[in-house]
Amino acid sequence: MTKSWLVLGFVLLLSVPCSRARAADAPQPAANAGFDAYLEKVEARLAHQHQSPTGFLAGLDSARDRLRGGELVSENLNAGSNTNLPGAMLHHWRGTAFVPNAQVADFERLMKNFNTYPQHFSPDVLQAKVLSERNDNGVDHIDASMRVRQKHVLTVVMDMNYDVVFARLDAQHGYSSSRSTRVAEIGSAGTSKERALSDDEEHGFLWRLNTYWSYEEGDGGLYMQIESVSLTRSIPTGLAWAIKPFVESVPRESLEFTLRSACNDLKK
Repeated sequence: MTKSWLVLGFVLLLSVPCSRARAADAPQPAANAGFDAYLEKVEARLAHQHQSPTGFLAGLDSARDRLRGGELVSENLNAGSNTNLPGAMLHHWRGTAFVPNAQVADFERLMKNFNTYPQHFSPDVLQAKVLSERNDNGVDHIDASMRVRQKHVLTVVMDMNYDVVFARLDAQHGYSSSRSTRVAEIGSAGTSKERALSDDEEHGFLWRLNTYWSYEEGDGGLYMQIESVSLTRSIPTGLAWAIKPFVESVPRESLEFTLRSACNDLKK
């Protein structure tokens, strides 16, 4: 399948009138409920992993040699599943990497400093700031906002708010969760006509996004694992053959970009 066919299909997707593609308006209640049910299972599994140093990162033992060789290992955790959300698509990816000589404290210093995200995660992150923060018994809670840009066939700008938590099992093991609390697609970003699009206007590129980090010191460095679970609009019937490969590549590419950017910074 050529790239030109993907571009054509994506343009067709965006040209479908709202009366024929109501999925773009906002996620249906059943889609939100299904997404929440899926997240419950993911978070229950992660909570179990984070109770013990053994198995703290999923699949680490089998991938250790590849990771220490500099490979970034990514997996589609939702491929072939029976997740059926009306008018929506669920994407779940996991990526793992290793950074020699890095430590847990280095990773947390990078990820907690939201003001520097535009430097460390450029060009995807345009703005970032902490809205509020507190520490409860060693657990950091941060409310943060970000303006992000995704550039593929089209350039899409979104303002997002997150509820972020950082915690430790011990000095060598830490984990973090980031749950989106607001996602707004921005029209005419960076101009005098800039505004948040209404539900009727937005395209449904991204409705919800949760990310989960697990990180572990070992073998003279730091193993990092990120999982992203996102909810987007579904693909209109008849266009899946042209659009689905493109749509499914965006969550993977975004996750791999974030992981590589973190690795590159920690190597400095």
